[in-house]
Amino acid sequence: MKIYTRTGDKGETSLYGGERVSKDSLRVEAYGTVDELNSHLGMSIAESHDASLILLLTTIQNHLFELGGELAVPPGHRHAPPNAMTPERVIFLEQQIDAAQKELSPITKFILPGGTADAGRLHVARTVCRRAERACVRLARTEGVDGLILTYLNRLSDLLFVLARLANHRAGIRESTWPSIESTNE
Repeated sequence: MKIYTRTGDKGETSLYGGERVSKDSLRVEAYGTVDELNSHLGMSIAESHDASLILLLTTIQNHLFELGGELAVPPGHRHAPPNAMTPERVIFLEQQIDAAQKELSPITKFILPGGTADAGRLHVARTVCRRAERACVRLARTEGVDGLILTYLNRLSDLLFVLARLANHRAGIRESTWPSIESTNE
């Protein structure tokens, strides 16, 4: 199978079922940003030495691949695959958040992204997840999006934030907060 088809050379792409749309359509922007998020998780997996984090992120990558596929289906398509998002997947993310938070101290200030390389990559993934969520919200206003997709992305960004904190905690790295001591003395 050839990797190039030449069918996208004029700024259009195909959705599930063959419908052609502009590459800057809201739908393509939404699933493209989910794909970008998935790539950032792949980088986190490739660079991490934490087996439990790798397993968790690999599970989430599979969810995101299916979520992106669901976003590639135009509304009302007769032969759409079953919805990828389920309430159980949202509950799974919530359980992961709850488990991670048991190891962490309560938040009393805003936390600045950074710390370990693992934490930094997870913070980048979190911000891309928020962008994917915003893209899906825009799409939902015009074409409709399964509400569970919005909930999943919202919960996933929360989980990525908690996982970044956990990576720093496990490495013994103190989190940078805002306002920092330096900025309050100015």
